[in-house]
Amino acid sequence: MPRIFIELCYKGTGYAGFQVQKNANTIQAEVEKAFSIYFKINFSLTGSSRTDAGVHALQNYFHTDMDEMPEEDALANSIYHINAILPASIVVKRIFRVKDDFHSRFNADSRTYQYQVYQHKNPFLADTAYFFPFPLDIALLQAAAMLLYTYTDYESFAKRNSQVHTYQCTISKSEWIVENDRLKYTVTANRFLRGMVRGLVGTMLKVGCKKISIEEFKDIIESKNAAATDFSVPPQGLCLINVAYEHQL
Repeated sequence: MPRIFIELCYKGTGYAGFQVQKNANTIQAEVEKAFSIYFKINFSLTGSSRTDAGVHALQNYFHTDMDEMPEEDALANSIYHINAILPASIVVKRIFRVKDDFHSRFNADSRTYQYQVYQHKNPFLADTAYFFPFPLDIALLQAAAMLLYTYTDYESFAKRNSQVHTYQCTISKSEWIVENDRLKYTVTANRFLRGMVRGLVGTMLKVGCKKISIEEFKDIIESKNAAATDFSVPPQGLCLINVAYEHQL
């Protein structure tokens, strides 16, 4: 069957996450509803990357199959109407044809997340960053981030009951920067485990405020045990920045 890709961005505030859930409003539920209303057929979408409740995305994808593929111009014109149906917090950016076997999740080469922290009270950042008004040593944060390049097993940063066959992840970017009065942690990997980015950020912040040492951070990684990992940082600071298909799209 003909397959389309849907590129979207969203502000996750007020949603119970990305994937459809019973008795909870999600990004997928809103997009399926909007497509079903516009095309007058039921839609079931497959997502490239699941985000938790309250987490945002500058770029994410769905794919779905259609019995009859609309003309390219008709697909492009549908974006305006579908966005008019969707709530203001969700925007469809592109709808386009792909190969019939191209999978939004399994064909993705990497994903990039960014977590934002601010240290001076600012009401305009409350929904998209984490207010952390405690002294931080940026050099220690960066040292912790660099340490991640030397590991591939991230079992210590997977929330309990993660249903995965392997905890192996290859991180290709891990860095903290200071930009516009915000601390930003950016991480790119071929795959991420459930809760992994927030676990990394929360535990690195403990390094940055000298509650644990770099050696203790290293011990947490090597323990393959999430007991000492700090998953408590809130979701609003996290954003899925990019899903990369390496010239496949």
